[in-house]
Amino acid sequence: MPLRGAECQEKQDSKTRGTIHKWLMKSEPESRIEKGVDVKFGIEDLKKEPDQTACWDGVRNYQARNFMRDQMKNGQLAFFYHSNCKNPGIAGIVEIVKESYVDYTQFDKADPHYDSGAKKDNPKWFMVDVKFVRMMKRFISLQELKTLYQNHKSSGGPLKSIALFTSARLSVQPVTEDEFDFICSLEDKPDGDAC
Repeated sequence: MPLRGAECQEKQDSKTRGTIHKWLMKSEPESRIEKGVDVKFGIEDLKKEPDQTACWDGVRNYQARNFMRDQMKNGQLAFFYHSNCKNPGIAGIVEIVKESYVDYTQFDKADPHYDSGAKKDNPKWFMVDVKFVRMMKRFISLQELKTLYQNHKSSGGPLKSIALFTSARLSVQPVTEDEFDFICSLEDKPDGDAC
């Protein structure tokens, strides 16, 4: 059953508050050809996959890889973020349903994510499987998040240190419980109405 209000607002006890349990994962919803292959994969593409589940392959940044390999656990939630497109932002929520395993695309010379330095007996890159949970009630745009981030930096609000702006290049980023809860609360407010 899709998450709604109360579930999205879930609270952790004080002992686990600082532990990463939520994520933001970036993907490109618009066509882009790389090595003759369209690397487009938006949330609508995920919804069309068998069981609305797919591997999150192609991550080629060491810090993002380390998050996936070392910290992502089954049952954790992530924002599905549309990136490198006309209107970037958070489109929905996914669940991690398979923990880290070897990203086979690093060995495939025909794949856009091929890495000539990767060896099967010593792989460099890993992936997880994600399952569609639900769409956001409304799309949360990058511009809205940026305005809130700038306001929160000076006021001490929940988005004051969000990795989306402090580690912007990462395609997989940790999201704190407070950040996750606050962003979910935006769904019930008109765009630009939450400062």
